Amino acid sequence: MNPALEPISVEKEIAGRTLKIETGRIARQAAGAVTVQYGETVVFVAVTTGKPRAGLDFFPLTVDYRETTAAAGKIPGGFFKREGRPTTKEILTCRLIDRPIRPLFPKGFKNDVMIQGRVFSHDGDNDCDILAMIATSAALGISKIPFDGPIGAARIGRIAGGELIVNPLFMERDCGDLDLVVAGTADAITMVESGCKELKEEEILEALWKAHDVCKEVVELINELVEKVGVTKDEFTSPEEDSEAIAFWDTQEEKLVPLNFTVGKHVRKGALKVFRDEAIAASISEKGLEGDEADDWSKRLKDVWEGATKKLVRQQILKNGKRADGRGTEDIRDIDCQVSSFPRTHGSSIFTRGETQGVVSATLGTLADEQRIEGLRGQTTKRFMLHYNFPSYCVGETWPNRGPKRREIGHGTLAERALEAVIPDFEVFPYSVRIVSEITESNGSSSMATVCGGTLALMDAGAPIRRPVAGIAMGLIKEGDDVCVLSDILGLEDACGDMDFKVAGTQRGITALQMDIKIKGLSREILEKALSQAKEGRFHILRVMLSSLPAPRPSVSAYAPKIVTLPIANEKIGALIGPGGKTIRKIQADTKTRIEVDDDAGMVLIAGTFESKMDEAVNIVRDLTRDVEIGSIYNGKVVTIKDFGAFVEILPGKEGLLPVEEFAKRGGPRINLKDHLDVGEIVVVKVIDVDPLGRVRLSKRAVKAGEKESVGA
Repeated sequence: MNPALEPISVEKEIAGRTLKIETGRIARQAAGAVTVQYGETVVFVAVTTGKPRAGLDFFPLTVDYRETTAAAGKIPGGFFKREGRPTTKEILTCRLIDRPIRPLFPKGFKNDVMIQGRVFSHDGDNDCDILAMIATSAALGISKIPFDGPIGAARIGRIAGGELIVNPLFMERDCGDLDLVVAGTADAITMVESGCKELKEEEILEALWKAHDVCKEVVELINELVEKVGVTKDEFTSPEEDSEAIAFWDTQEEKLVPLNFTVGKHVRKGALKVFRDEAIAASISEKGLEGDEADDWSKRLKDVWEGATKKLVRQQILKNGKRADGRGTEDIRDIDCQVSSFPRTHGSSIFTRGETQGVVSATLGTLADEQRIEGLRGQTTKRFMLHYNFPSYCVGETWPNRGPKRREIGHGTLAERALEAVIPDFEVFPYSVRIVSEITESNGSSSMATVCGGTLALMDAGAPIRRPVAGIAMGLIKEGDDVCVLSDILGLEDACGDMDFKVAGTQRGITALQMDIKIKGLSREILEKALSQAKEGRFHILRVMLSSLPAPRPSVSAYAPKIVTLPIANEKIGALIGPGGKTIRKIQADTKTRIEVDDDAGMVLIAGTFESKMDEAVNIVRDLTRDVEIGSIYNGKVVTIKDFGAFVEILPGKEGLLPVEEFAKRGGPRINLKDHLDVGEIVVVKVIDVDPLGRVRLSKRAVKAGEKESVGA
């Protein structure tokens, strides 16, 4: 950018708020830099590029997005007051930025491209992720970097009555049943990410096209900015294909077909590698090449080898409907479901679909096990968590384990959204829940295996989920007008195909979507077919899953904490906690339970593993939080004896006066109450009065014969 460039801005009203994009004020030495403002939320993105590195065989695009708490007028909590590693929200936003723009760089472009986003201001109403996506597209648009954009981005929510909301505020999202993020060019949708509460396919399609209409408005706005800036793009010509090397592999197609369609990923890879090396050696011998010439020809053939095998896979699918593992286009791989796989987990399953396998566990915890999250919106909590792990052995490879990668965070979040829609409300099932999915084999669609395995693990743990959820990954092969939608794709079909469309849901509707495409866009007809085909596949998978476990277990695992919930009035919480927490700590120690108070819900949660101790804790808490009622009968304990009467504890911390007259004859001589009662003695009394100051008057005589049977304490 030109440092002398005056600030240039464009703006447009979208969903009742002004979307403003500005450049030329900040970071003028970057290749492209913009700020995007929506409401009082401001997001900044700068794009830079470097020269290609020698020997690189991939496009080195890096996205780094951060949300500093200063943007919301907050100082980070904890001991460290400086932002550290990226949060889950930041990682997910990085993926939202990366996925739709990566396919729009020219084929063969290998220059380093760095995208860095920062939140400068956050108003608490408008999410930053959509603005970061728009800012990235605009920054690339005004840079000299070759880029076949721009793209627009929009979020669609849905509130009561089915009304679709464009770029909903946080409070609208919190009460809605749809959270859909869409990116697209002026011509087509290019990326989808969504969580929803069992919406029908036609409802999803309506939301998708509403989002695309907004994307087109954003594209127009970015184009207006690009035109004002007037930057000329660097020319880049994609490397020419090696037609001679490609032609050689074309001559080998008949020999390649039976090898490329050998069932078993590693068997197929091994057979293809042997064939490749033998074919290259035979060609070198036939040409009579030696030395550098032989090495050069060998390298050329190896460079186009992967493309040749992918081309063959695509051709066989389009022409013959033949897939690499012999299935038809709508066939689902063989499925095996096992539950209660491990003895001490609360719930567990092993879900295997073809060569993809997930070992999934479900753990139940108490309110104290909720995850606490600090972000721009302040501190929030999560009672349902799903963690997805993808170790190197699941694909027979080696790489160091340095914590979850961005892909693992993204796949885990997708599976979490899919299952969150069926987790019962806290009032019905007062547990925190954590699912861990360990992918032990992978050949495509491991995130959807996590959804299926997660459903079974939850049911095995006794969680009364609303309905079981299954997931399926759809693929696409498109050449001109020839289109083929694939159900339950393999890793190979993901790599050589044009779409990865994951759909999860129940028999009633969809709960999560994720779509990435490698072509410039999809028509409505293709999306409709993909969703319809996914629905049939999802129903098939659900039937197989339910044959292994038809319904949730009738009770939670014997190893899970048992939880009892009791209502509590706000004014009673202090009595339960006691001075400095003394009372609640004593109850927990005496009964070997865990007691938690949810102020917002007005609830006390008592968790424990011993039934008798749980009952004891429940009775103590009930007594502490119960009001004294006139006419109630109690087994009271004498705590103090005075000349005028005895003070009797009828509830923990609640005493009443039993007057001395209760023991004296009418008109008789005055008595010494200590001759009739002892401290610590249990007496049956009835509450006959509670004065405005809360003082309780008790009577022993008022307890009539037969009422002793119904005494409560």
